[in-house]
Amino acid sequence: MSNWKTAYRSFYYENAPEPEDITLPVAQTALLVIDIQNTYLEEPEDETECQRWQPFFQRMNQQVIPKTAELIEASRKAGIEVIFARIACLKDDGRDRSLSQKKPGFNYLLLPKDRVDSQIVPELEPQGDEITVLKTTDSALTGTNLRLILHNMGIKSVVVAGIFTDQCVSSTVRSLADESFEVVVVEDCCAAATDELHEQELRIINMIYCHVLQSEDVFELIADKH
Repeated sequence: MSNWKTAYRSFYYENAPEPEDITLPVAQTALLVIDIQNTYLEEPEDETECQRWQPFFQRMNQQVIPKTAELIEASRKAGIEVIFARIACLKDDGRDRSLSQKKPGFNYLLLPKDRVDSQIVPELEPQGDEITVLKTTDSALTGTNLRLILHNMGIKSVVVAGIFTDQCVSSTVRSLADESFEVVVVEDCCAAATDELHEQELRIINMIYCHVLQSEDVFELIADKH
């Protein structure tokens, strides 16, 4: 296992004692996959902009999506609930979106729920009765009934994968922590626009809102669950 107990520490936690070992009881654990949707894998038509985003596309295609697929499969085999969240508005014109998704710029998101670009990428497609919540907010807890779903199913711990680390992942993690869920963020199953933003945000949320682990750590934690 990686040394997750001392990694990704901010100024606040440089000298804090090491956290206790993590346990993920099957019946009380869910894997939450956030916003890994077709729209984010579409390369911009503008050549300069496309080049600027190449590191992100490479991380997604070479690491985040394959690792997340492995994590989903391991969770299914262990009997851990797999839940998806995706950005999708209910109205075609998007007037049901939150203000944060109506502002001009990168975060202007008009993704009607039935359109292809709003769907989860094929490699991670939900199976059977796995739940997908639709959100028009950054936090998957704030804009959906996910809070109620988790409580109804007796979930206490949430393992988080997805994008973007410094936006929807972070917002969801903070909301989960405020609701007293134990949260694990899987570093190599997440991405921000740049590695710098990704790592900076992990240092900010680690120890207080979640614990940041590698997928290999999570695989080991759930390996004996089936």
